[in-house]
Amino acid sequence: MRSTTFRWTLVVSAAFTVCILLMFAFILAQAHRMMTSDIDRLIAGSAEGVVAGSTAEERVLRIDEHLRVNPRQAKFGALFAPDGRRIAGNIASLPPGLTRDGGPQLVTIQATGASGGNAQTVRAVAQAMPDGSTLVIARTDYEFTWIVHTVERALLLGLIPTLCLAFAVGVFLNGRAQRGVEEVNRTVQRFVAGELAERLPAPRTNDPFGRLAGLVNGILDEVESLIRRLAGVGDDIAHDLRTPLTRVRVSLERARQKASNLDELQRSVDQAITGLDQSLAIITALLRIAEIEQSRRMDGFRNVALAEMVREVGDLYEPIAEDKKVAFAVSAADDAIVHGDRDLLFEAVANMVDNAVKFTPEGGRVELSLIRRGDDAVVQVSDSGPGIAAGEVDMVAKRFYRSDKSRRAPGLGLGLSLVAAIVKLHGFRFSISPGPGCIAEISGHRIAA
Repeated sequence: MRSTTFRWTLVVSAAFTVCILLMFAFILAQAHRMMTSDIDRLIAGSAEGVVAGSTAEERVLRIDEHLRVNPRQAKFGALFAPDGRRIAGNIASLPPGLTRDGGPQLVTIQATGASGGNAQTVRAVAQAMPDGSTLVIARTDYEFTWIVHTVERALLLGLIPTLCLAFAVGVFLNGRAQRGVEEVNRTVQRFVAGELAERLPAPRTNDPFGRLAGLVNGILDEVESLIRRLAGVGDDIAHDLRTPLTRVRVSLERARQKASNLDELQRSVDQAITGLDQSLAIITALLRIAEIEQSRRMDGFRNVALAEMVREVGDLYEPIAEDKKVAFAVSAADDAIVHGDRDLLFEAVANMVDNAVKFTPEGGRVELSLIRRGDDAVVQVSDSGPGIAAGEVDMVAKRFYRSDKSRRAPGLGLGLSLVAAIVKLHGFRFSISPGPGCIAEISGHRIAA
C-alpha cells in the first residue's frame, strides 16, 4: 500500500470510476429528460381526449376506456366533483398541490383498485371541466425506473469486476517493480563487494525495466572499466616512478659515500634533480589528463581558427625538426573553424607533431596538414618513421604504453593519452594508422569556413 505503483493504481482506478459514473449520470439525465417530455405529451393528449367529451357521462366512459388497457398499472385518471368527491377513475383523492390548467406536474397520489397500495409519485395534469369538476390524468415513469435498475446492474456487473482487475494488475505491477528493484539492489551490492562481472539480466522486451537494466549494465561496465584502468594506472605509476626514484636514491647514496670533492657531489645532485624532474613530469602529466577527462575546462570553449593554430604549431617545431635533420612541411590552406578550447587543441596537435619528429629518423619527413573531409576539419600529422604495428594501434593511446620500437627513446608514454583525453572532451575523433610510416588524425565538425 505504501508503494508508489499501488498508490497510482488507486488514483487511476478512482479517476476511472468517477469518469464512468459521470458518463452514466449524463446518460440517465438525458434519458430522464426525454422520457419526462414523452410522458407529458401522453398525459396531455389523454386529457384532451377526455375533455373533448360533450357530457359528463361521455367523459366517464372515456376515462374508463383510457384505463382499460393498463398492464403495468402505469396509467391513472379520475374525475372529481367540485366538492372533491371522486366520480370515476383509479385515483382515491384529488392530489394536494396539483394546479388546475397548470400543465404537467410531479405529484404524489393514492391509487384505488388494482393500482392501489402505497403512495406513488407520478406525472399528472389537471383540467377544469365546464361543470366545475376536475379531470386528473397521470402516469408513472416505470420505464425510467427500469433503466435506472438496468444501469445499476450494469455498474455492479461491470465496474466492480473491472476495479478488482485493476487492483490485481496494480498488485502484479507493484510486485514486478519491487522484484526488479530488489534485483538491481542485490546486483549492485555484489558489484560493490568486488564481483565486478555481475550484471542484471537484460530482458529482450522494450519495457521500462528492460531499459533500466540496460542502463545499469552500461554504468556497471563503465565502472568496471574505470576500476580496472585505475588499478592498471596505479601499477604503471609505481613501475614508472620506481626507476627514476631508485636512480635518485642511488645517486645520492653514492655521492654521500664516494664524493671526494665538490664537483663530484654537484654531479650526483644534478643526476638526482634530473630523476626528480622526471618523476614530477609524470605526476604533472597524469594530473593534466585527469583534469581534462573530468571536463573542468569546458567553460573555455570558443570558436577556434584551426589554420592559424596549425601554423603556430609548425613554427614551434620547425627548428626542432631542422636540428634533427628531418624535413618538416606545414599545409593549412583550409580556413576551418571548430568549437573548442584553443590551448587544449594546440597541446594535442603539438603532442602529435612531437611524437612524429621524435620517432622519425634523420633524413625523414614530417607533414602537418589541415584538410577538409566532408563536414569535418581534419588535422593530420604524417611521418616516414618506423610506424606502429597493427596490433598496437589500440594500445598506444593508453597511459604509459610504449611500443618496443620506442622504449629507448626518451619520454613518459603519456603524450598520446593526453591527446586522446583532449579529443574525447571535445567530442572529436582521434585515429592512428599502422606503419611503416604513421598518420595520426584529429577530426571534428566544422561550424564555419
